[in-house]
Amino acid sequence: MSLLTADTAADLAGRDPGVVTEWKPATRILFRFGFLYFSLFCLLYPQPIYAFLGVIHQWLPDNTPITVVNAYREPVKWVGRTVFGAEVALNPESGSGDQAYLWVIVFCVLMLALAGAVVWSILDRRRTEYRRLAGWFLLFIRLCLAGQMLGYGFAKLIPTQMPVPPLDALIQPLGDVTHPAMLWLQVGTSPVYEMLLGAAEVLGGILLLIPRATLAGVLLSLVSMAQVWILNMTFDIPVKLLSFHLMLLCLVLLAPEARRLTAVLTGSATGPATTPEPLDSARGRRIVAIAQVAMLIWFLIGEVTMSVKAYNDWGPGRPKSELYGIWTVTEFVRDGQPVPPLATDENRWQRMVFDNPQIAAYQRMDDTVTTVGARIDGAAHKLVLQSGGGHAEGPQTLATFTFERQAPDRLVLTGDLSGHPVAITMRQVDERTIRLRQGGIHFIQDVPRFN
Repeated sequence: MSLLTADTAADLAGRDPGVVTEWKPATRILFRFGFLYFSLFCLLYPQPIYAFLGVIHQWLPDNTPITVVNAYREPVKWVGRTVFGAEVALNPESGSGDQAYLWVIVFCVLMLALAGAVVWSILDRRRTEYRRLAGWFLLFIRLCLAGQMLGYGFAKLIPTQMPVPPLDALIQPLGDVTHPAMLWLQVGTSPVYEMLLGAAEVLGGILLLIPRATLAGVLLSLVSMAQVWILNMTFDIPVKLLSFHLMLLCLVLLAPEARRLTAVLTGSATGPATTPEPLDSARGRRIVAIAQVAMLIWFLIGEVTMSVKAYNDWGPGRPKSELYGIWTVTEFVRDGQPVPPLATDENRWQRMVFDNPQIAAYQRMDDTVTTVGARIDGAAHKLVLQSGGGHAEGPQTLATFTFERQAPDRLVLTGDLSGHPVAITMRQVDERTIRLRQGGIHFIQDVPRFN
């Protein structure tokens, strides 16, 4: 739709809502294809329709949006095998929006839209315009776009999408960080920056559902989505499909206003809004406007509720481990013998990290970080570490310790590690000494703080 000519945009906009104007053949064909493609995408891709559930989705499993697309897995798998020669299967636990399975769905949507547009053009060739249908179509995709803008916006405004870097990230060598993790750490390091990004997306979503401010909402959403799509592409974030289509939805919504926008940019008179309306009567438009505001309130309730829940469940407000902190190993005794801190030793630990109550991490002498499950019994002073996966029978016990806090910043673990008796003495690192935790704004800097 971004390739619309001025004449096509004029056809969509029309001159007078009370006068039926004939659309050019190319405009009618393009509209039929766009209507089918974007409607099917919003209905079949996991996320756009999911936002309409509002507050209800807090009672659904976290992976519900992506699991729903399994309902039509057989035709999708058939297309994958027949057209692309690949076996595609949905992994509902991965969280990726760019799985091969989803790419095949988008391909199916494209083929259905192309075929449907051809059939529609043949069967409905006498129809000269679709202004009323265009009004409902634009309203539908605007609601879908608004739901996504509010969802992603609140995930940043209440900073849970990119949380503050966890403790184990602070001890991981920079060269071991992936591109997606680097973006998450970069944004999460400055919660204020993340909240400002979210505020822009939330504002765009709100304006999309305020009748007289929809054009401003579309423009703001387009800028936000363009930035998101570029970041997804350059940092290899697996939400490329969705962010690209949200950007396309913005362009579709802008198409009827192309002439007015051009007039604004060239300093000419703009005139009234020309976007097709679902209903032409004043009463009908009031009803649609009220419905949009009601939908906005519904979206806001749902997104705020889910964002607050996420903040408390796994965001900055989540519970911390009883042994919270980064702990540097000062003494490591194995089989009764002190183990010196040699970089070549594969068994000695360099640090331990406790952040999430159910998770711990240890860093070997070669700086590799391993995350494990942790069960802490504060009353009995017991700590059990479990390896995460790779075993058909489930997690395996890696270590069983008794812990003693000799001082607030001193921790001693004694017990069994991989079949060997060990005693590990550790000292807690003061987070204030970690450069990445030394944030804030310094208005006066005689020397840049890059080092």
